[in-house]
Amino acid sequence: MSFARNLLTLSSESLTLHHQTCYDTYYYMTLIIIVLLLLSYLLIATGHLTGVNKAAIAMFIAAAGWVVYICYGTDYVEARHIDDYWAFLKGVEPSSEQVKLYIYNNVFLNYVGKAAAIVMFLLATMSIVELLNNNGCFDFIQDWIRTRNSKRVLWTLSIATFIISANLDDLTTTTMMLVIMHKIVQNSRQRMVVGTCIVLAANCGGCMTVIGDPAGVVLWGNGAVTASRFSAYLALPVLMAWFLPTWWLSRILPERLDVAWPAAPYRGDDTNLNRWQRILMLVVGIGGLWFIPTFHSITKLSPFLGALCVLSVLWVVNEAMNRKLNNADQMSRRLIPRALQYDTIQQILFIMGIMLGLGVVTETGVFQSVAEWIDQNVHDIWMVGLFSGLLSSLVDTFTIAMSNFSLYPVLETATDAYQQNFVQNGAFWLVIAYSTAVGGCLLCVGNVSGLALMKMEHVSLGWYLKHCTLKIAAGWLVGMLILAGELYWTS
Repeated sequence: MSFARNLLTLSSESLTLHHQTCYDTYYYMTLIIIVLLLLSYLLIATGHLTGVNKAAIAMFIAAAGWVVYICYGTDYVEARHIDDYWAFLKGVEPSSEQVKLYIYNNVFLNYVGKAAAIVMFLLATMSIVELLNNNGCFDFIQDWIRTRNSKRVLWTLSIATFIISANLDDLTTTTMMLVIMHKIVQNSRQRMVVGTCIVLAANCGGCMTVIGDPAGVVLWGNGAVTASRFSAYLALPVLMAWFLPTWWLSRILPERLDVAWPAAPYRGDDTNLNRWQRILMLVVGIGGLWFIPTFHSITKLSPFLGALCVLSVLWVVNEAMNRKLNNADQMSRRLIPRALQYDTIQQILFIMGIMLGLGVVTETGVFQSVAEWIDQNVHDIWMVGLFSGLLSSLVDTFTIAMSNFSLYPVLETATDAYQQNFVQNGAFWLVIAYSTAVGGCLLCVGNVSGLALMKMEHVSLGWYLKHCTLKIAAGWLVGMLILAGELYWTS
């Protein structure tokens, strides 16, 4: 009896020691993953100083985080997926090899699928923008600006950017409009002001719809928002956040701008469409994207499938129209759309890396702990929204938005008023989407569009702080007040 008691005691102590060792390993490996994430945030925020590409940083944190996770996968699986893991084994003897197979099939591929859906949607919409632009479907913008009046030039470019980015893609739209502006406005100081308004219009316009900005696409794809309610709530706040700073910045410009009217751009041998053909292509492209929310609502399939369908139809229309006008040998020399080339590939890799990197942090349970701390100590989504907006201006708009979206699941029902913020179309998703999109414009380093402006027009951070930040902050805060009023009156 004494021997059996001693044996049970030793077994109990060994089991306790084993659990303590597993806990220590879980804790230290989680700490390593968190340190990697924070270092990546720091490198992304200082990328304009160090010259390190944000896409490279995002891809590294994604790869390194998942490698650390799977090397110690047994501890994580036992802590968070033990029931699913035993169902996966189906009587097979558990081993490290089986743990890795489980993580790959049941955990990792889940996050890959979500990231790939966003990337495919962006690739499709960026290709649509470039296909339309390569065929001269946006040449009418340049035709409209036949004046030296600064107000008309500024507002024409801003309005066109806002509308196009809301319907297509904000990053590609920004690049396209900055190129048009650069050809027309000759004075570098004036281009800096007009370019800032273009970047602001693109971010605000993209934020107004679920298809205009990657963060909105993520929310929509995860079922956190519906397309109509999202636009209905954010339309007025983003309009004010765009209009007020743009009006304020327009007062910096002189009455007359230094402008030039370049000849119609030569687009090579790949297109020679007349006006009605360009209008038809524009209607097919934008009209098709408008149909994507309906496609998603009817079929429940991922929105990227609808975007690919629109791209395929537009591609067929493009081939049919241009084949009538060009010889076969000329068609064979058509250039690859720029959306498939270097700059856009960087953005796509960045988004893929960020989503996979945040996925591995989610699997450690850290975001759940952070959310619980916020619920207990802050308990205010508006404070979280303001802080996220400020942080997005320093780090990156998409990165901070995705970090916030990873904190909470989309709830089906709410037991109290605070939890109602996290149901479908809840206030939390709208506040974060608005605050990070517009707050990212407070500094030109907070979003890819702002970095494009810095690169193209040599905008310094000091100049931007002095002439633009306070004006954009005023519009951002007014928009937040409007959004708060809308949510209050509809609650």
